[in-house]
Amino acid sequence: MYQFKGLDDTIAAIATPAGNGGIGVVRLSGPQALSISDDVFSPKGKVKPSQAKGFTVHYGWIVNTNDEEQAMNGEIIDEVLLTVMRAPKSYTGEDVVEIGCHGGWAVVRAVLDIVLKAGARLAEPGEFTKRAFLNGRMDLAQAEAVLDIIRAKTEAFVRVSQHQLKGQLSDEIESIRKVLMSVYTTLEALINFPEDDIDAQTHDDVCQRLEEQNKRIQTLLANSPNGRLLKEGIRVVFCGKPNVGKSSLLNVLLKTPRAIVTDIAGTTRDVLEEEAQIKGIPLQLVDTAGILSPRDLIEQEAVKRSHLYIQSADLVLLVLDHSLPLEDQDRILIEQLKDRPVVVVVNKCDLPSRLELAHLPFEKVVKVCALQQQGIDQLEHAIVESVWQGEVSNSHGILISNLRHIQALKQAVVELEAAWGLMGEGLSLEFISEHIKAAVNCLDAVLGRNIDEDLLESIFSEFCIGK
Repeated sequence: MYQFKGLDDTIAAIATPAGNGGIGVVRLSGPQALSISDDVFSPKGKVKPSQAKGFTVHYGWIVNTNDEEQAMNGEIIDEVLLTVMRAPKSYTGEDVVEIGCHGGWAVVRAVLDIVLKAGARLAEPGEFTKRAFLNGRMDLAQAEAVLDIIRAKTEAFVRVSQHQLKGQLSDEIESIRKVLMSVYTTLEALINFPEDDIDAQTHDDVCQRLEEQNKRIQTLLANSPNGRLLKEGIRVVFCGKPNVGKSSLLNVLLKTPRAIVTDIAGTTRDVLEEEAQIKGIPLQLVDTAGILSPRDLIEQEAVKRSHLYIQSADLVLLVLDHSLPLEDQDRILIEQLKDRPVVVVVNKCDLPSRLELAHLPFEKVVKVCALQQQGIDQLEHAIVESVWQGEVSNSHGILISNLRHIQALKQAVVELEAAWGLMGEGLSLEFISEHIKAAVNCLDAVLGRNIDEDLLESIFSEFCIGK
């Protein structure tokens, strides 16, 4: 097991965001959480925090006990509600106290300072959740789900992360692991007692179980692109010649007038990036300068940046003007994009048509009018369909989004396929057993059973200090 220093310390941190708010929370966890609270908290009644039952809330005041003269004069720092959660039924598995004070930043800092002077240590990033993991309150996959919930950009990904926090992924991996360990035990018994050679029935049973577990893991991996998509989102870049309505479309999708729109061609002279979500998918919408022959150094740089963003796009929205025939600038851009994921957006469909679409090398074409907000639903559907194969509706199952989990499960597949192949070749059971054990180790890495301590520290360092 891991040998971490400082686990006997009592840690404290501000658990609410920086800045002013209605309330602020200072959290303590550790063996001295209750005794420190006794020192700094003056209850309205007679019950001290150390005498309180778990999951109870107490009204009183935080007082400055670090200065004897001020303490005698009864200097009150703030009026608070103090919540007691006793070990082991707390988030960290330790005694936990949360002090809910007024949310002004100066007040919250003052409460934290008094707690630290009374004997607590400032928590490191993610140390509360790390203690929850080390104390067996959650496995590593669940701990990482906490961070995903904090960082989630959409409600759909919150749901995915909540399922992981509840243990859906962990339960599935644990179930697969149990079967593999049963197979491993069977083979080890045969290895240790060579007089009992593997018979045909046992051979077929082992092969079947290996194949079934491999399919279960591959099913998890098959859904991982959707999980990654919900977590990270995609970059969608608007491109086209000047004055085709790229900025107007951006404003419509954002539902706010973010980009400046005029009838003057070339109004957008720099890249504009904004975040949005469509049907549960987080998007980074990028409005680029119109692709044209530069007239000055500023336009030259703007066009250069536009091309760079187009090259890095996950999806390109090629905007064309319904009222104009294709021009040389359009054809050059179409040629550059023919091998990229593209949705053609034909704008200004309220005007008479002069645009010929028959020979465009793209499958998805959507006709819209940004000015009258017509066809926008069809455009949103085309964007989602281009990256998800349909609307995001199945965010209630197991969707793996963590790259570490994906890599571990892919390696588990490699090991199981190697074991299955060796079974078919009739090679020594020792080699097969080792591959199965390696696959189990990959599953254990997801749950945090055999993870490198440096990697563990790296994972929790991504958390905020109060979590």
